[in-house]
Parts: sequence; C-alpha cells; structure tokens
Amino acid sequence: MNKLSTYFSPIIALCIIFIIWEFLVNLFSIQLYILPAPTDIFLSLNDNLRELLLATLNTLKITLFAFLIATLIAIGLAIIFSLSKILEISLYPITVIFQVTPVVAIAPLIIIWVGLDNAEMAILILSVIVAFFPVLANTNLGFRSVDKNLKELFLINRASKWQTLIKLNLPYATPYILTGMKTSIGLALIGTVVAEFVAGTGSSAGLSWIIIESGNRLDIAKLFSALILLVLSGIFLFLLMSTIEYSILRRWHQSVKENES
Repeated sequence: MNKLSTYFSPIIALCIIFIIWEFLVNLFSIQLYILPAPTDIFLSLNDNLRELLLATLNTLKITLFAFLIATLIAIGLAIIFSLSKILEISLYPITVIFQVTPVVAIAPLIIIWVGLDNAEMAILILSVIVAFFPVLANTNLGFRSVDKNLKELFLINRASKWQTLIKLNLPYATPYILTGMKTSIGLALIGTVVAEFVAGTGSSAGLSWIIIESGNRLDIAKLFSALILLVLSGIFLFLLMSTIEYSILRRWHQSVKENES
C-alpha cells in the first residue's frame, strides 16, 4: 500500500494542479499568449508532435553523448589523481575553475574555436564541461574513502598500484561514482539546454530553439509543450540512471538492501 501511494500520489497531485489551472484560466479569461490552459497546451502538443519529438530526440542525443564523454573523462582523471598526488594537487584546482565558471561566459569562446557553422559540436563541448565535475568529485571522494585496513592488507600482500586500483579502489568507489553520475546526467541536460540557448543560432534542432522561436512568436502553448517534454526528458534520464544504479548495487551494497527492506 505504501509503495502504491508513493507512485500514485505525485500523479494525483499533478492532476489536481492541472484541474485548478484550467479552472482559473477560464474563470479569469486569461489570454492564450499570457498563460494557456492545460487543454491548449495538450492540443498544441498534439498538433506539433512530430517536430517536438524530433527536437526532444536531438536534445537527448547530445545530452547522453555529453554525459558519456564527461563520465569517461572524469573517471580517468580521478584514476590519475589516485595514482599521482602531485598531479592531483596541480590539476584538481583547474577542474574546479570549469565548474564555477558559468557556461554562458565561455560559450562565445567555444563557438569561435569550433566555428560558427558547427553549433552542435559547441553545444556538446559546453554540456561536457557542465557535466563532468560531479563525477570527478564523487569518484575522487570514493577513492579517498577506501578503508585504511583494506589498504594496509593490499600493501602487506604487495599488491601493485594497478591491482589496488582495480580490485579495491574502483569497487569501493562504485556507489560514489554512481551518485556522481546521477547528478551529472541531470546537469548534462541542463548544460545542453543552456548551450542550445547560447550557441544554437537557428541551426540547432533541439528543444531550446523551439522554446526561443515559440516565445518570439508568442506561441506560448507550444512553448509550454516543449517545456513539458523537457521536464519528461529530465525525469527519464534520472530514472534511467537510478535503474542502472539499482541493477549494479542491489546484490551487494547495503544502501539498496536497506531501501528494499
């Protein structure tokens, strides 16, 4: 009963919000170009479904590609940092600079470097920059959190650095890595959307350009349709990463076992 209420309560709450929204828009006769009713939004979604779905797929394609690249770069850097303290001290502060610098500030530079006719590559690079740091930080934390007794046991048995990394550090840091990836996949979507706003000079085929175009034309119902698909995309990516995390950790990690019980 508790699990059913967990799944259905948010759906019921959303339905109530949509009913109240519809009622208030009709009650106060709010103009369509200011705030469309949910029925107007769903009609617009139906009328522009093909265009919106193609834009959603394009945004998701760049997001997932950027997420995979960011994850590989972040885990690779964390492994390098775990093997060399000097490199960690030298390079980690530089990675922090990328994290704290707003993507809109460096977007013009990236666009100049890759060329004005290659907006998709610029969007991909900007999304990678936004997404990679959470995985790096969490992987690094996971390596630092390895039990000291286990480290000493590996030293006593004369394990090499690579053996320690593969058989101890990586398995121990796996929950941390997955947590970072759950955060990163959402940031990858945010980075893609922001990058499309900044770099998508009309050549972008993602949801952001539809939002910009709809806003300029005061087609607010279509704008809301794109926003709904954007939200659904974010939910899909989070659930995808949560499913991967659960499938990896369910057999051995305590956090998953406690949630199941």
